[in-house]
Amino acid sequence: MSDWDGLTAEATPDWLRAMTRLTEEDGDLLPLGDRHWAFFVEQKPVLLVTFEDAGAIREREGNLPAHQALAHSRGWSHLCIISEGETWWRDPAVYRYFDRLVDDGFLEDFERVVFYGAGISGYAAAAYSVASPGAELLLIAPRATMDTSLARWDDRHLAARRLNFTDRYGFAPDMTEGASKVWLIHDPYNMRDAMHAALFRRPYVTVLNAPHTGEATEDTLVEMQVLDRLLAAVMDGKLTPYGFARMWRGRRSNASYLRAILYAAERSGHPQREVMICRSVTSRLRAPRFQRRLAELTGG
Repeated sequence: MSDWDGLTAEATPDWLRAMTRLTEEDGDLLPLGDRHWAFFVEQKPVLLVTFEDAGAIREREGNLPAHQALAHSRGWSHLCIISEGETWWRDPAVYRYFDRLVDDGFLEDFERVVFYGAGISGYAAAAYSVASPGAELLLIAPRATMDTSLARWDDRHLAARRLNFTDRYGFAPDMTEGASKVWLIHDPYNMRDAMHAALFRRPYVTVLNAPHTGEATEDTLVEMQVLDRLLAAVMDGKLTPYGFARMWRGRRSNASYLRAILYAAERSGHPQREVMICRSVTSRLRAPRFQRRLAELTGG
């Protein structure tokens, strides 16, 4: 990738300087049009590909992509495509970048390639994985498309309806057809995420359920300290449904998850289920909220 024109020190905004320094010896930080950048650091011949919003990087201490620390600690090469705002990475400059990677055989130089993304980033990870046949994907609550002919029911991203999801790298599920395996984690009770997940159904897609995580499935996995383990398992080619189930057992100590299942039981009008949940939680954890609710339900 050395024949691409990177950013000069004089032209580099403050928030990009940490990435610029990190890529000086073995990598690149390349502008892709006006609203995207490609950050690449080379280590071992295994590659993690991620997609991230620039705002999140600016707010993060150190101004580095979210998974760079994990990639560095594991010796993975890391390619992060950064967007300024909710572009969905639908930009001809990004198309041309992936076209160039394909033409140069860049992704073929790696023994293993994994694309990762959640939500909107999950859409991009799936859509651009077509550039790397044989790649493995880890997607959390990915969007399949925002084309109104297919996804008018999803009103979370109304501005995205102005974008074109029917041209190149468009319908994300179709773009995964060259993948060796796709792991798709979502909350089956979140109807919009479940409907997107249904559009991804393919023989090579394994759906893993994370119920009662709502719109915060990725955040819950981060709180549980499970996301890095999932990424490592996929990068090592060792993730299995049983392995995920073992990691998912950590939800029994996760405050967000426990509050969600208590709320679901209360909303559905099952006081006995509330009692069971409260007793289970208070027997294992210090949980004043659950203790109070148990006293309310039992008169204790």
